Amino acid sequence: MNRNELIIIEGRSIRQMAYQLCALADLAGDIRSRCPDKNALIALKPNLLGPIRAEEGATTHPQILEGVLSYLQEKGFRNLAVMESSWVGDRTQDALLVCGIGQLCADMGVPFLDLQKDGSVRVNGAGMELNVCKKALEAEYLINLPVLKGHCQTRMTCALKNMKGCIPASEKRRFHRMGLHEPIGHLSAAIHQDFILADAICPDLTFEDGGNPVELNRLICAADPVLLDAYGAQAIGLDPRSVRYIDIARECGVGCADTGKAEISLYLEQRGEQECRYVRARALPELPWDRGAAAFPVGLREAVDEVNSCSACYGTLLPVLQKLREEGLLERLPGKISIGQGFRGRTGELGIGDCTHHFRNTIGGCPPDAEEMERFLRALAEQS
Repeated sequence: MNRNELIIIEGRSIRQMAYQLCALADLAGDIRSRCPDKNALIALKPNLLGPIRAEEGATTHPQILEGVLSYLQEKGFRNLAVMESSWVGDRTQDALLVCGIGQLCADMGVPFLDLQKDGSVRVNGAGMELNVCKKALEAEYLINLPVLKGHCQTRMTCALKNMKGCIPASEKRRFHRMGLHEPIGHLSAAIHQDFILADAICPDLTFEDGGNPVELNRLICAADPVLLDAYGAQAIGLDPRSVRYIDIARECGVGCADTGKAEISLYLEQRGEQECRYVRARALPELPWDRGAAAFPVGLREAVDEVNSCSACYGTLLPVLQKLREEGLLERLPGKISIGQGFRGRTGELGIGDCTHHFRNTIGGCPPDAEEMERFLRALAEQS
């Protein structure tokens, strides 16, 4: 497919939708044109941030991976691998079990490479030195299978940020100390994505770790991760300029952020008695889709003093705060909640996570358990 193309399929047969997108984009033809060696390693990178089922809106649906792998195997590609690392605080192997992708890989005879167990090398990403997992760089053709969803710190995550799963845990922590946007933009120049198929089946448009899925029933494919993310931002109700890493990736020469130049096509699923058909729609879907990440609960960020926190910690905290606010307890907490690596070695009144170990009121963990965090904060609020 061309760099300015976006192809969308809407329907409910997820495996067939993914397979059909590969066919519409002529994925096999693109691989053969880029990789003359028929034994070239083709790697698939889903989003398995933690042990969370895809139906919760946080991880890639296994049916998408199944559809893409089926297409590739039918086209004669054999040197395939799936690779990923979960976020800091969770084991990739646990995510494999809960998400069903471990069993899927075993059933389809495709190896899974746990990048949490991989070494790393130093590479240059458009002027920024970055540590990247070795196996991610060995892939000769990289297929990115992100989830289009909200994010508590960067507002959204999709193709560009999904590459963060290809760096070691120490580098992930460094990314957060750097504020995420700048290193994510440069990482896109260090790891080349050849084909992207984004999961917008039921994404959580507010939190990256799921829990508030919104039924959209769409998949999107593209060759340009910058264009896909810019479109995805608009699709969930955001101005792409508010997601700074999109423009940083553009400045790094990764792709185009002007969705006005995109050639967009939409295919609708028509279910018959025997099979599904996909027919090109005459009109494109209106934007934004339903409600977007702009609907992030107002007032939650104001309750937190966040400095360089990891997504696993911050993303666990915010849904807890939302629940406390609904019960009228958020306003009764003794001041703002400090969270993040910026509070290491410092003192204060109220903190969350190991980084606030010296605070008067704190709960440990990297990240803390959500239920323990809720009990801890609830007890403080009820004491006041």
